[in-house]
Amino acid sequence: FLENVKGLRNHDKGKTLTTILNVLREDLGYYVPEPQVINAKEFGVPQNRERIFIVGFRSDLGITDFKYPEPTNKNAVLGDILEENEVSVKYYLSTTYVQTLKNHRARHESKGNGFGYEIIPKSGIANAVVCGGMGRERNLVFDDRLTNFKPITNISGEVNREGIRKMTPREWARLQGFPDNFKIIVSDAQAYKQFGNSVAVPAIQATAEKIIEKLNCK
Repeated sequence: FLENVKGLRNHDKGKTLTTILNVLREDLGYYVPEPQVINAKEFGVPQNRERIFIVGFRSDLGITDFKYPEPTNKNAVLGDILEENEVSVKYYLSTTYVQTLKNHRARHESKGNGFGYEIIPKSGIANAVVCGGMGRERNLVFDDRLTNFKPITNISGEVNREGIRKMTPREWARLQGFPDNFKIIVSDAQAYKQFGNSVAVPAIQATAEKIIEKLNCK
């Protein structure tokens, strides 16, 4: 069971995926149905995360057909996974950083590009979380519940009064479908990296259940 970014389909004009499938099918003898792009948002998490799934069965198992899971139609929105209580001031952006993001987006927009920070409404769907680049800045939220604006980290400027903050590691965990009893025992920086690199658990689970179902039907 393999998972990769959606762009694998078109990498090197499709030659990379063709090579992978040929190795699995011809060299290793696996039955491999046509890979499918599955979006996490169709499996109960409010994250637009498209990934290519590739499933293979050993030839000796005699399996010659496989269907990927259908969407669960459990629609979720960002508001479903946001923290219920006030979050630490450390997650709120400084006035200087907010202005930097605004300037950055303005520069790109002036060139006809759409790249930049994004504030996701509670009724919306998050962009795919990733471990680097603009991963957190493309999933900012409005949260006006902050009562203590005294910084606890070194920031440039003051804490913004617009209620703009990044999502917490726990919120990222929820975006990936991790239960709240999953322990986050690393630093925030490591947590963002690990959850950004993770798979969306519900989509993986649904596919794994289909694999088990097929194996049990033999």
